[in-house]
Formats: sequence, C-alpha cells, structure tokens
Amino acid sequence: MPTPETTPPSRQAPAARTPGHPVPAPTGNWAVGMLMATTPCSARDALRILATAADLADVAVRDLAAAMTATSCGTALPARLERALRRAVEAARTRGPAGGPRGAGLAPNPARTEEVLTRLRGCQARLAASPHDPGALRAMDDTAYTLCVLMGRATALEAIAAAEAQLAATG
Repeated sequence: MPTPETTPPSRQAPAARTPGHPVPAPTGNWAVGMLMATTPCSARDALRILATAADLADVAVRDLAAAMTATSCGTALPARLERALRRAVEAARTRGPAGGPRGAGLAPNPARTEEVLTRLRGCQARLAASPHDPGALRAMDDTAYTLCVLMGRATALEAIAAAEAQLAATG
C-alpha cells in the first residue's frame, strides 16, 4: 500500500477545510488574484478571506475557489457562496481601526507615497485583467507589502487609506 508521500496528489484524500490550508493551483491562484484585485489586499489576506468565506458557507476552500473562477466563464456564483464571500470581505475591511494614529516615526515622502500608490493601482488593474497570472499576483503582493511598510499599517486597505489621506493633505 502506498504511503501518503508516494500517493499521487490526484489519489490523495481531499484536504480538510482549515483556514491555514493552502488553496490548490491554478483555481486557487485565480481566486486569490480575483480577491486581491477587487478588495485590494495582500495574498495572505486574500487566503484568509477565502478561508473565512468557506467556513461561513460550510464548503471546502477549493470548492469556493472553483465556483469563483467559474464566474469568469459566465457561471453565476451561488447566492449562499456570494453572501459568505461578501461577509468575509466586509469583515476583512472592518477588522482594524483604519484611521488610527500612526506610530512614532517620520511621515513618508509624499512623492514616494504617490509612486507606490500609483504602482499598486497599476498592479490592481493588471491583476483584474488576468487574476491567474502568477507574476501579477507577486507584483500586487509585493507592492501592497511595500505600501504597508511605507505607511506603517498592518493591512493594504489601511495603508491605502493612510496614503490617500496623506496625499490629500499635501496636495
């Protein structure tokens, strides 16, 4: 009898639905890309949103990802999955105090802030055009991380809000 290490992936038992469990590619990458482009968020946050939505809908993460990618071919997302996904995205958007005070330190240069925010918007558009592109996923994730570090925020949404507020105040 083959051991789990030697059993081909197609013959292994389905993976458990756990928040930390990776979503299989390419369907998972496509779903992550779709969330990163529309929310916007990092890959880590997109995986967390997928796992939360799967838990809310009581389905496997891979099934939710497959249903999401099928929407690009004209298939409607089942109402139960759509509600769960909306709730998970909303929970991710309201998780922390977006306008909270910035920690001690210097404010970033507005020109650098504008450059990174513009790059993030470009990555978001590229990812929206092809959510399955691994290069677009990496670029969006890297740029979201850069903006988070630059603005001193924990999530991409908080960093975007802080960057936009800084640019509005200086311009």
